[in-house]
Amino acid sequence: MGPQGVTGGGEDSRFVGSRRRMIEEIRRKGITDLEILQFFDRVPRHEFLSEGAWNRAYEDGPVPIGYGQTASQPSLQALYLSALKPRSDESVLEIGTGSGYLTALLALMADRVYSVERIRELSQRARQTLDTQGLRNVALLVGDGSIGWRKYAPFPVVVVSAASPSVPPALLDQLADPGRMLIPIGSRDRQDLMLVEKEAGVTRERPVQEACSFVPLLGRFAWEVEGS
Repeated sequence: MGPQGVTGGGEDSRFVGSRRRMIEEIRRKGITDLEILQFFDRVPRHEFLSEGAWNRAYEDGPVPIGYGQTASQPSLQALYLSALKPRSDESVLEIGTGSGYLTALLALMADRVYSVERIRELSQRARQTLDTQGLRNVALLVGDGSIGWRKYAPFPVVVVSAASPSVPPALLDQLADPGRMLIPIGSRDRQDLMLVEKEAGVTRERPVQEACSFVPLLGRFAWEVEGS
């Protein structure tokens, strides 16, 4: 495993109790993998949010991060990690860097994380926070997430944190064989979180969670950018 950063946010005792309560809520919602819960204890979520949102940092809910985007609720991110289980010898393609919090969790589990974000300011902010947390195994790209990041493909694990009407063909093409992808599929208002698995040239999809609501994935192979 590449990174040796983030040590649990223990530097700021104000958040220890609320972080542990968040972890208990994640456990209550069905994620009982001790290793995954320990990763949530190591990453200080408040550091990935604006100071004005620190009072909500350890609630199990989405938090606005500007530019019409949100940081997903921690229990949903725990579901991502539980369903995909990135290994320390695997690279991960993440679509939608956002605040960088899930990026940090992935970086603790995987060998390398390649994360694509459409909004430059969010990518820059995430870069600064990830560096502050000592995570050196993350590469960030500003661009169209529906196109992926072909230079470093194939990826055994693909994480998509925004909703698409269907699986973008570019991302499916960059998924390794064998490989697994988690992506919300559906309308702009309602999606099902789908696990896409590729093995021996065969692709299978199955729902992991139904009736979700994610921000839309905007791009060439997803939802059209308004005004384009």
